[in-house]
Amino acid sequence: MTIRTQVQKSDLHDLAKPMAMMIRALGASLAILGAGLAHAQTYPSKPVTIIVPFAVGSAADQVARGVAQILSAGLPNNPTVVIDNKPGASGMIAAQAAARAAADGHTLFYTTNTTQSANQHLFKKLSYDPVNDFAPITAIATGAMILAVPMTSPVKSMADFISLARRRDVNYGAGNSSSRVAGEMFRQMTGTNLTFVPYKSNPQAIADLVGGQLDAMFADTASAMALIKADKLRPIAFTGSQRTPSFPNLPTIDELGIKGYSLTYWGAMYAPRGAPREIIQLLNALIVQGVKSEQFKAVISNAALDVFTSTPEELGAFQVAEAQRWGRVIKAAGIEPE
Repeated sequence: MTIRTQVQKSDLHDLAKPMAMMIRALGASLAILGAGLAHAQTYPSKPVTIIVPFAVGSAADQVARGVAQILSAGLPNNPTVVIDNKPGASGMIAAQAAARAAADGHTLFYTTNTTQSANQHLFKKLSYDPVNDFAPITAIATGAMILAVPMTSPVKSMADFISLARRRDVNYGAGNSSSRVAGEMFRQMTGTNLTFVPYKSNPQAIADLVGGQLDAMFADTASAMALIKADKLRPIAFTGSQRTPSFPNLPTIDELGIKGYSLTYWGAMYAPRGAPREIIQLLNALIVQGVKSEQFKAVISNAALDVFTSTPEELGAFQVAEAQRWGRVIKAAGIEPE
């Protein structure tokens, strides 16, 4: 018995449409995969630029320059790696530039919790999306700050500082969210009169602190350490949960009676969203291995930081968790979004 199946032209047309769509989709996927492999095989084909949202001399700048040496030595053809400092607007100028750069791995973004976790709680509107505009590569470093005053200041202890800030307004400078929030947290927890003075980046604020134009600053260790050792700034306390080996005799703010006070910051490397996966993996492997070198350890030690690395996926999850943490900290500090 023979069964004949009759297929109408309309049926063939209906079958052909989804098949054509599948073929086109497969072709597009193969093209994207091929492009990614081609990128990885030829990368880098020109100098690599690392955009940094803070000024020369800041902690972020020092770490980025250390990473630049790692990439220049480790990438094929030993490319030139350029640091492009774009301070201002709490890192938003740099973040926007990095987000709009070509996603080919030749522009990278070394940044901190300021742009990636805190700004969304400090400003009502951002010129970039901290999650969707970037491809995480790896976390790199973490650290804390030092409450410092000019050497000409009458303040020589935490008790002196609190007493002064309860008698009159005390101006403190900050060029990033960590320094600003550290000051606002302190004000909220101690009932003192601290007035925030904004700067493009911490090194400029520290210059004014040394000159006596500011009363105090919660400064990143990288920016302040050399000046403290040169007796141009007087350290009062450390914002971390435990003392830093760089200043073992400097007590934490918590130790000095402000119980529960602790504020740390972190730095990480990103690429513009859409950078080929193969390039992200290559950069991750180079950086994670490179930060173990004695040369980079010297950079970290000079900035009083700790190495802190991750996979791209771990950095993405960490950033989301940190955004929630900074939201809580900023709310507790009583800071209203601008």
